[in-house]
Amino acid sequence: MTVMAGPFAVAAALLAIGGAMKAYRPDDTANALRGVGLPGWPGLVRVGGVVEVVIGVSALVTGGTVSAALVALSYLGFLGFVLAALRRDVPIASCGCFGKVDTPPSRVHVGVNLVAVTSAIIVAFDPGVGIVDTVRGQPLAGIPYVLLIGVGVSLVFVALSSLPRMLALVPNARGWR
Repeated sequence: MTVMAGPFAVAAALLAIGGAMKAYRPDDTANALRGVGLPGWPGLVRVGGVVEVVIGVSALVTGGTVSAALVALSYLGFLGFVLAALRRDVPIASCGCFGKVDTPPSRVHVGVNLVAVTSAIIVAFDPGVGIVDTVRGQPLAGIPYVLLIGVGVSLVFVALSSLPRMLALVPNARGWR
């Protein structure tokens, strides 16, 4: 098992959660895509959201090479979108990462996406970090590990949704937005 099992599980869980939220509420994601010049059809966003759910859940459960590679490709796509939005300085209130929640594109997104891509690539070359296999090797029936995954998901969610807005209020934090 790789040391990236935890970060990879967080990335896979966020992919599934974000996909479900996009499938349920595609409009903000569709608007964000149109904002950078990409097709922003709500129906296409819904389908993409369902695909993200399937990839995220599969990666979380199996931790296999194929699912890890698909997680890496997903986050590379997200990274490309965020970089395009930042480079064009498009006034997007939400990148649509989580459907309706305001998550403005920021450098925090870039960092999160880079960590997700890195962990997924490492897991693709050292697979076998599915939640069942990983929990099996953990003390206390894996409960602390699963709780830490939940904390990690929550912290990243807050970092993506609230931190950029808070940094916008701090005069010297401009480099982080």
